[in-house]
Amino acid sequence: MTARARLADDLQLGLLFGAPVVGVSIADPEPDDETAALAEQEAEDAADAQRAAERLFAKLQTLGLQHVRSVILTRNRSILVSVKGFELRVHEGFCDAPTEMHLQIVRFVMARRKWERQAARDAIVGFPLPKNTKPPRAPERTHPDDEPLAERLAEWHTRLNGERFGAQLGTVPIRVSRRMQRRLGHYAPGVEGGGPEIAISARHAYRDGFASALETLLHEMVHQWQHERGLPLDHGAEFRRKCREVGAVPSAKRAVC
Repeated sequence: MTARARLADDLQLGLLFGAPVVGVSIADPEPDDETAALAEQEAEDAADAQRAAERLFAKLQTLGLQHVRSVILTRNRSILVSVKGFELRVHEGFCDAPTEMHLQIVRFVMARRKWERQAARDAIVGFPLPKNTKPPRAPERTHPDDEPLAERLAEWHTRLNGERFGAQLGTVPIRVSRRMQRRLGHYAPGVEGGGPEIAISARHAYRDGFASALETLLHEMVHQWQHERGLPLDHGAEFRRKCREVGAVPSAKRAVC
């Protein structure tokens, strides 16, 4: 059988299916912004996966992989490695595996003898995949060029806290986010196991102006007020009442496109 003909067949490895992991996030600032936030996160995750797949593909090529044009990462624990046409699908848990394991993947795909493929298969199935293979996203930090903006927003947080909230809110870090594409701002009650923070979209601040960024900041401060009083982070009647009291905009006026 030729290499191309062999690649035309599905090559699959089986393992028990693992339990799914569900993530929950609080969207902000509009009631329907949850969809936008999830779409943004999914786009970022897809971009991260694409870069990881490209790195793995390059590594496998250096180890002798041929006749494959792309690598797709999966989370399906019932199929660890499969080839169809010119596409190689590999469980994402193998991205950071030792080089020897990457070599076994190449041997499994390129093997000409049944016993060679079986030996590679046994090695792959025996590899201890981590339970949570998705690499943790590094917490975003304010870009050095955006530090002056973040400092200015922090000063206004202190000022607005005194003028609108009677200085009752706690001091929280203000971060300028370059990742945030669809949302204008976000209040996070806890970040990477740490304390709360407010993030303001860099794109929003530079495009719509500092006055608009302050409107968003005040909106997020109402969410901070909710959190510090043990209220749910939502856009319900109590939220809207507090917005009217402090002069905040209860919903986003612009979409960052």
